[in-house]
Amino acid sequence: MATPAMSHDFTPNSGAVVGIVGLGYVGLPTAIGFHDSGFQVWGCDTSEPVIQALNEKRNPIGDHALDAQIPSPDLDTWNITESIEELTSVCDIILVTVPTPITIDSKPDLSYVYGAGEKIFASIDKKRHTTVVLESTVYPGVTNQTWRPLIEKYGLCEGKEVDIAYCPERFNPGDEQRTVRKVARVVGCSNEFIGNGLVRFYQHLTSEDVRYVGKLEVAEAAKVIENVQRDINIALVNELARIFPALDVDVEDVLSAAATKWNFHRYTPGVGVGGHCIPVDPYYMIQRAADVGVPAGLITAARAVNRSMPNHVAQVLVNLLWKEGLTAENTSVLLLGWSYKAEVGDPRETPAEPLAQALHEKGIRVGVYDPYLEADGMPDHVEWVDDITAVEGYDMAVLVTAHKACVDIDWSSLLSRMNRPLLYDGRRVLDLDALTSMGWTTHAVGRPV
Repeated sequence: MATPAMSHDFTPNSGAVVGIVGLGYVGLPTAIGFHDSGFQVWGCDTSEPVIQALNEKRNPIGDHALDAQIPSPDLDTWNITESIEELTSVCDIILVTVPTPITIDSKPDLSYVYGAGEKIFASIDKKRHTTVVLESTVYPGVTNQTWRPLIEKYGLCEGKEVDIAYCPERFNPGDEQRTVRKVARVVGCSNEFIGNGLVRFYQHLTSEDVRYVGKLEVAEAAKVIENVQRDINIALVNELARIFPALDVDVEDVLSAAATKWNFHRYTPGVGVGGHCIPVDPYYMIQRAADVGVPAGLITAARAVNRSMPNHVAQVLVNLLWKEGLTAENTSVLLLGWSYKAEVGDPRETPAEPLAQALHEKGIRVGVYDPYLEADGMPDHVEWVDDITAVEGYDMAVLVTAHKACVDIDWSSLLSRMNRPLLYDGRRVLDLDALTSMGWTTHAVGRPV
């Protein structure tokens, strides 16, 4: 059993044992990263399929970069369990990487953070000075507001038997340049000694900067505004992608011209914003602002723009189809990609779903091809395409997700099997001039018709 002094030395040589609660897109690569750094790691998840896959050395999530990285279940340094209590009994430092979604009415759902904390603090061994770190995205104040009452509830002495901290995850699934081993981290903790110990701990995980930033709320706020800023920037170009075509101007030409200035930051419009961060995190900041009586008008407006993009694009597609003299009863659209981002099999909050729903409500038949996903779990109103080389009979193809497999398909072959040569680039990544020369009638988000 680790001694209190030992538990402050978060290094592999000290024998510190690391626990990861939640083995999803964040938790699993984090667990693998610390294991590769020489730590003994315990991972916990409530999903039986996840536990079974890991115990069979299979990757249970859609980030295929991890396929060959799952440690063997036979290793003494790699342990997988469904029991938080078992994990807590052996770990000196516990990282919580549970989901922080929003409710149906766009309110923060902190039930996973609370539930994990309840089990962890109820089972902490008071003889072991345990440090519990929240990595899930939350608004400023959540770690204190959610976990400190639990510490008191279970009679724990903070600073002696337990410490809490916040270190937001930042890595980018599917991006080899921004893995958990290559991103900067910030640590917030009311105990500066523990905070600096965690800096040294995370330095074993990443080659980039790790710094102690003081209060928990500073680190919490830093994480949430990182994604709020991206949502606002993307909303600006998405709004411009609606305005400029009405002026007979291509938004990409405007952005390219503006980007010649040194301080212009280039973003690209698209069919919408997806994933577990950008479409979700702004609502956490909006809620916190409301709690303290401060309006969050800009954040709210940006979220409205990005949330409406799939319906806007759907209406553009309908107008293009109707312009060709087609009616809903005999029209079909093929969506290329369903994941929220390229090279990842993750459909959470994907803009493809509301886009498909909007087309379906118009009576249009919708097919979907995505090499990273399977038909299981797809909406009933879409037709799943397993083999892109066999697809035929569609009136329009729409690039929704810029998977390499979608961008680099045999466009000539697909064209020969289409009812009509209509193509819409929803990500502005295709060579539209080359495709036009091939025979496609090309359109794109932000481009005049």
